Amino acid sequence: MKQNKIEKQSQTWWCNTVLFIISQGITLFGSSIVQMAIIWQVALETSSGLWVTLLTLASTIPQTMISFFAGVWADRYPRKRLIIIADAGIAMVTLLLALIFLLGGTSNVLMPLILVSVLRSLGAGIQTPVVSAVIPQIVPEEHLMRYNGINSSMMSIVQFAAPAVAGALLSLGSFHWILLFDVATAIIGIFILWFVSIPVQKNLRQEQKDSFFDDMKAGISYAGSDRLVREGLLTFGTFIFLSVPSSFLTVLMIERTFGESYMYLTVNEMVGFVGMALGGISLGIWGGIQDKRKVLSLGLLGFGLFSLAIGFTYTFWLFATFIFLMSFFIPMVQSAITTMLQENVPEERQGRVFGLLGVMYSGFMPLGTALFGPLADVLKIQWMVIACAGLILLLGLYILMKKL
Repeated sequence: MKQNKIEKQSQTWWCNTVLFIISQGITLFGSSIVQMAIIWQVALETSSGLWVTLLTLASTIPQTMISFFAGVWADRYPRKRLIIIADAGIAMVTLLLALIFLLGGTSNVLMPLILVSVLRSLGAGIQTPVVSAVIPQIVPEEHLMRYNGINSSMMSIVQFAAPAVAGALLSLGSFHWILLFDVATAIIGIFILWFVSIPVQKNLRQEQKDSFFDDMKAGISYAGSDRLVREGLLTFGTFIFLSVPSSFLTVLMIERTFGESYMYLTVNEMVGFVGMALGGISLGIWGGIQDKRKVLSLGLLGFGLFSLAIGFTYTFWLFATFIFLMSFFIPMVQSAITTMLQENVPEERQGRVFGLLGVMYSGFMPLGTALFGPLADVLKIQWMVIACAGLILLLGLYILMKKL
């Protein structure tokens, strides 16, 4: 009887997990296609770097600003309901834009595209920390690293496939059909999520006496006072910041080192996504080890080592090989930090902590771009790659020698 109960519980969490990851993969796929199509639409309409920059800021800054607020909501309200509301809100905004294009209701498409990007970014900023906080509720602790590796692989595959699908859809029909495709994927994702059993947080069963801003201050105070959380967030932010030259400036490095070639740029993107996908799959199969600190340090050391090699490489196919190997270790860093937080942060505070983790990514990445981008016009990019790779290697050694 006891054995049957254990098997039933195992089947329940596995079914929940599969449905959840499928629902989020489908909605992410639709969103990635639309975001890619919006960028292309603005680029084709304007051929202006300024407008593309404005669109990029509209797609990232709102998500950064709302992430921590969303984390508070994730600790105060049912998380499943928040995910559905965010998905449905993004779908409604996208549907409205599709109707505008379909009916030809505007001669100036740029401002609607910017506005929709802002609203979609707000929706993503709400959804992301909530999803991260839900995972420990449905996945047993011993399988968290495996799940996070598979989830990282899924996101890489989606990002790899999105440009090709967006291009195919644009070649077959008008822009509004891509928008409607996103609405359809959102509906499918919400429908699947409806069947996922997500328990209500323990703190919601008790009367909430603290105000929203009291909860926010308590979350910041907790993140600052808990050593593991504080150092985990700072490690992730530092890694994102230092990875900018080798991850986001490779287009410029390729153009200046190997010449103007769309083939080189395409290969660079492909091997990067394939490396991350295979790294996530490997982590999902392996499941990591009990000491997540060692997985984190391995990821940092592997990324830093092959990033360092990129800085000394002047043969393209060797360069592409190192990009693949460097990308392979990215899921280890992301999954190790995510898993450590999921395992050690109390359930009633996970929303706020993952809201801060979202701020680390969406804040430090543009900060690094703002610093290293202009420097790339003054300094050789390889020098910045080598310097940052060295610092990442030191960070990996620090984590290995000092228990996080």
